[in-house]
Amino acid sequence: MKRWLKWAIVALVVALIAIGVLRALAARKAQQQAVATQAAQRTQTVVELGATDVVQVKTRELAQGLPISGALKAVNTAIVKARVAGELQGLTVREGDSVKAGQILARVDSTEYQARVQQAQQQAESARAQVDIARRNFDNNRSLVDQGFISKTALDSSAASLASAEATYRAAQAGATVAGKSLTDTVLRAPIAGLVSQRLAQPGERVAIDARIVEIVDLSKLELEVSLSASDSLDVRLGQSALLQIEGAARPVTARVVRINPSAAAGSRAILVYLAVDAPAGLRQGLFAQGTLGTERLQALSVPLNAVRTDKPEPYVQLVSNNQVVHQTIEIGARGEVDGQTMVAIKGVPENTTVVAGAVGTLRAGTAVKFANPANPAPGGK
Repeated sequence: MKRWLKWAIVALVVALIAIGVLRALAARKAQQQAVATQAAQRTQTVVELGATDVVQVKTRELAQGLPISGALKAVNTAIVKARVAGELQGLTVREGDSVKAGQILARVDSTEYQARVQQAQQQAESARAQVDIARRNFDNNRSLVDQGFISKTALDSSAASLASAEATYRAAQAGATVAGKSLTDTVLRAPIAGLVSQRLAQPGERVAIDARIVEIVDLSKLELEVSLSASDSLDVRLGQSALLQIEGAARPVTARVVRINPSAAAGSRAILVYLAVDAPAGLRQGLFAQGTLGTERLQALSVPLNAVRTDKPEPYVQLVSNNQVVHQTIEIGARGEVDGQTMVAIKGVPENTTVVAGAVGTLRAGTAVKFANPANPAPGGK
């Protein structure tokens, strides 16, 4: 009886152990199924891409060049200066006012200069009267010499007096011309048409000779002055184009190389290059501009630079193949510009492959994707 009881207890213990093992195995299996279910759910996550979220690997003409920057300058500028000293009168234009070529901007008080003109004219009239007297004396002496009443020496003396009077008259005329020029210079006119950028004097102020009154700029022609190193300047040619991003401008503008300074700047040994800005409407002198001067063009398979991922040891792109994301390692080459966008030549991906754009960010390999417009999906596959 005791022996039977002993075996019963052993069997009960074994049964309890077996039940515990079975429960542990069941719990482990359930945990594995839950992990698999979560992984499957993550795998089944579908990312929707729009037309702007993908790009195509295409053979493009890449424009290579030199980075350039500088401030815009008006080709035609003028500073109106006082040519005579005096009190400034009638200056009414201010910054931003439009002026025409030849327009009167201001005057310098002309009272003194009018008096000088009258004085010079009177001196010229007096000198002219002396010429008339000297000529009559000369004519009379010549008649007397012909009749033998006076000697040849007296005639020579009267001829010298006439020449001296004539020289004095010419000098007086030149003085009158100078005085007239000073009177004319009291009127300040705009040498070019444009806009007033600075007013440097005030009405009623006494100005000296060469005092700056106003500055005028013509914004119809703008250019960018660029300083290049000697080595970079060797690749620059007349007519080469550049794409510039102007400070405050929404769209880039194009420019062309129109002049290259034949001499290097003293000290820096830099070469100045001048680019004419196309369609400068709305731009202003002094705005900062930067861009790339195209010096060479090449044909290559390329994608936007921001589509290349560098968070792995080797650069790669995110392909869309069979509606899934594939990380494809690539070899990158030269960079260039296409319509203002920085592109990079790549190897390791066939042409027409669909690549996820850089703005989308990093997607896990194997992520399912679909396109927002199924009727016109972006081409996929390798």
